[in-house]
Amino acid sequence: MWVTMSVSTGNEASEKLTVGRRFNGPPGSANGGYLAGLLARRVGSPAVQVTLRTPPPLETPMEVVPAGAGTPLRLMDGETLVAEARPAEAPATDLLPVAPETAEEARQAFRGFGGHPFSACFVCGPDRADGDGLRVLAGPVPGSDGSLVAAPWTPDASLAGTDPRTTGPEAAWAALDCPGGWASDVDQRPMVLGRMTAAVDRVPEVGSPHVVVGRFLRSEGRKVFTATALFDHEGARIASAEATWIVIDPKDFGAA
Repeated sequence: MWVTMSVSTGNEASEKLTVGRRFNGPPGSANGGYLAGLLARRVGSPAVQVTLRTPPPLETPMEVVPAGAGTPLRLMDGETLVAEARPAEAPATDLLPVAPETAEEARQAFRGFGGHPFSACFVCGPDRADGDGLRVLAGPVPGSDGSLVAAPWTPDASLAGTDPRTTGPEAAWAALDCPGGWASDVDQRPMVLGRMTAAVDRVPEVGSPHVVVGRFLRSEGRKVFTATALFDHEGARIASAEATWIVIDPKDFGAA
């Protein structure tokens, strides 16, 4: 689990944030969407933009530096800037819900089954067991050109927030993360999250089926732009995101 605590530094309290090893993305680093959701909780805005500056370490106390006049909230690992978070405009997305049966059919065609740069990822890793990883395995929607993906997702009790009936918002951010990458050719060109802007209108219900939809928007050199949305069991959109991905060499993250 992730934990936070406050330690005294002079006359001010400095909050520490530690991401547990369960919540990894690439080997040895935190899942970008999950970490972004943890930071978004501390911004207190309906929509938040989080920019990742370096791979966030696991099991390492990092300092959360509150936003100041003209400066974003910052996450620091010693002298290294890990991430920044600031209020933002809500993502503009026209993504529509996909029927649960269609999402399940898409999941069965998940491209990561045939090749995954980070197969133990907390969100989309097929090597993770139910109740451990989220297993949001977003595959091409039948009849689409492959740039629209979907997956079913039912949050389990281990993701519960302060109310045991619902998850924390960081679970929604995590679920919105990886489907964007799989709307592109992440199996052919491995990439990691660089920036994510999301709005969580309503946190997911534990034990209730949801559907996540992702769409490839465009690419510019090593940058890939995507949109995602999370829908509840009635097809109502409860969260949405836009993301920028950076194409990388997976060997830099210790992947095979």
